[in-house]
Amino acid sequence: MGGSDSQPKKATPPSPAINAPRKPLQVMHISRKTEEEISNKEVTDKTKDKILDEKVLGKTNPSELNKAPEQKKIILEDSTDSFKETTMEDLLRSENNSENKNIEPNNDQKIFDQKSRTVDEFDFDEDEFLAALEDNQPIGTTGEIAKGSVIAVESDGIYVDIGGKAPGFMPKNECGLGVITNLKERFPKGMQVEVLVTREQNADGMVTISCRALELRKSWDKVQNLAKEGKVIRVKINGFNRGGVTCDFEGLRGFIPRSQLEDGENHQSLVSKTINTAFLEVNPERRKLVLSEKKAAIASRFSELEIGQLIEGEILTIKPYGFFVDLKGVSGLLHHSMVTNGSMRSLREVFQAGESIKALITDLDPSRGRIGLNTALLEGPPGELITDKAKVMEEANERAVKARNSLNKEKVEHQNEEKDINLSS
Repeated sequence: MGGSDSQPKKATPPSPAINAPRKPLQVMHISRKTEEEISNKEVTDKTKDKILDEKVLGKTNPSELNKAPEQKKIILEDSTDSFKETTMEDLLRSENNSENKNIEPNNDQKIFDQKSRTVDEFDFDEDEFLAALEDNQPIGTTGEIAKGSVIAVESDGIYVDIGGKAPGFMPKNECGLGVITNLKERFPKGMQVEVLVTREQNADGMVTISCRALELRKSWDKVQNLAKEGKVIRVKINGFNRGGVTCDFEGLRGFIPRSQLEDGENHQSLVSKTINTAFLEVNPERRKLVLSEKKAAIASRFSELEIGQLIEGEILTIKPYGFFVDLKGVSGLLHHSMVTNGSMRSLREVFQAGESIKALITDLDPSRGRIGLNTALLEGPPGELITDKAKVMEEANERAVKARNSLNKEKVEHQNEEKDINLSS
């Protein structure tokens, strides 16, 4: 019994035939099947997308749905031949043109067009429109003069009705020049006042007004007119400094330099005294008012003179253009054209420096300090002043009357000519 023979032997598989056909490998079969499933799935997804697009876009214009595929088809068909000739700009332009032709106005635009109305369809009254503008127009611009009545008095100022939607307010320090202790006595209710607008209306429609600013403006206007006329004013000195003295005139602060005082060395002693002064500089923009006591003496002398008056003076200097004559504090000019009606070789042939002469005043300008003199009007025959100067000077008073009448006649004729020009124009 051997141990090796008792165990059964394992079966061996039969060997394949040599010429039998081989089956394809299972791995290759599985890979082929997977590719088919994937392709079928892609086709199914594309079909689903196409169905979805048809459902969603079916409500829109069919022309829009067909336009894009047609264009794509054309591009694909002609890509080999004409793509090189067609640019991207041409393609975009063609797409935009095709889309614009098919765009229709939306419902909101149609509703707006239906509801829009022209101006003529509304009730329009021009008079009411202008009245509304006038009611809403602000009252009181800066620098404007307004009139109104006092409606309320407070401790810090007063309220004045000037016709606006809100009253104007005038602070206490703007109620006038100087110090006002009792506003209720100075501005009782209902009092009519004239004010100057210093600040335009605020958000509440209220403007700021001032009586003081209006009075100062009037004072500057008055001072300018006085300066043009060369008037002399009397002022009271109320202070001094190293450069001169100060004073007040019509609410304005004036200054008199030491060089323009008769006694400039002792200018402190002029405080509280009243002196005559004339205007040297008037500048409202810079609030500058400069006066002169010395010029006042000259201006006072001008006030004593008039055109056509016979004046006697002394020759001060001789210039190529004429003589300067001292007229007791002021100087006049005897121009060479006003010396004689006759021809002369030299001015010294007629008058000499220091010589006393008589002459007529033919020009007077106080603002510029000019006095024009004339001796030719005192002559009888032309050149008489050269041949018989003594006779002309002796008979100057009688001849001056005749010359004055001639000047007055010329003045009247000149005024009549101006009136005729004004009437004709």
